[in-house]
Amino acid sequence: MNFEKKNQKFAKTWRYFNHSNRGTEYAALQSFAFDDMLCQSVGESETAALRAWVHHQTVVLGTQDSRLPFIQEGLDFLVPDYRAIVRNSGGLAVMLDEGVLNLSLIFKEMKGWSINAGYDLMVELIRTMFPSHKDQIEAREIVGSYCPGSYDLSINGRKFAGISQRRTRGGVAVQIYLCVTGSGSERAEVIRRFYEVALRDGEARYEVPIIRPETMASLEELLGEQLTVDGVLQLATNAMKQLGAELSPSEASEEEQNQFEQQLIRVTQRHDRCLAPN
Repeated sequence: MNFEKKNQKFAKTWRYFNHSNRGTEYAALQSFAFDDMLCQSVGESETAALRAWVHHQTVVLGTQDSRLPFIQEGLDFLVPDYRAIVRNSGGLAVMLDEGVLNLSLIFKEMKGWSINAGYDLMVELIRTMFPSHKDQIEAREIVGSYCPGSYDLSINGRKFAGISQRRTRGGVAVQIYLCVTGSGSERAEVIRRFYEVALRDGEARYEVPIIRPETMASLEELLGEQLTVDGVLQLATNAMKQLGAELSPSEASEEEQNQFEQQLIRVTQRHDRCLAPN
């Protein structure tokens, strides 16, 4: 599949934002605000964007997770080792750290573009990044993983990535977290314990995943290769070019920076409302 041939709406040139080395003070809410800003920007134009981002020691909760009966106890369990935020896209709790690479594909929403097509585009990118293993990479729900979904990416039944999608202001953001290095099962154990503490013997308004840490692994573990986040990001940019995209390193314009600051206020206020005591 070629990005340009797949759908005529894709610009040949993709703006490229590399936010993967911004350090420990770069908060995950900033990433979700930036992607929302880019959705608005591409929705008003014919551009598209690739963005890479990494956050340290952060647990990203879904909106439903924030309504767990003992959510405050769950948050207390995570602190001081992890920061917890509530994201504005779909899904449940996931773990981000310096061994997890996040990628966002952001493009203009067009009539007839299905939700699954956005997911399929990201799956094709990941398979192109790892040509020797593309036939092993499956897109299906891995029961027992955290944030399970029909577009979990796995090898031999062990999940290394999850994809979410957000459509807003005329743009589509398809976001993936890739567990590149470290222990997938150790990350899963933290999320398992969070749910155990935050749910306890209470009842949730949704189906809380029963996490089995052994269902999750990093790419490094699965491929038996020594990997780095920077190295995998290079694979991603190379794969984009293979799929017909020309990447143009970019920064936010002054107008986009103002929009980002407005979006950051909005997502922060939403986060605060979700975690406010009842």
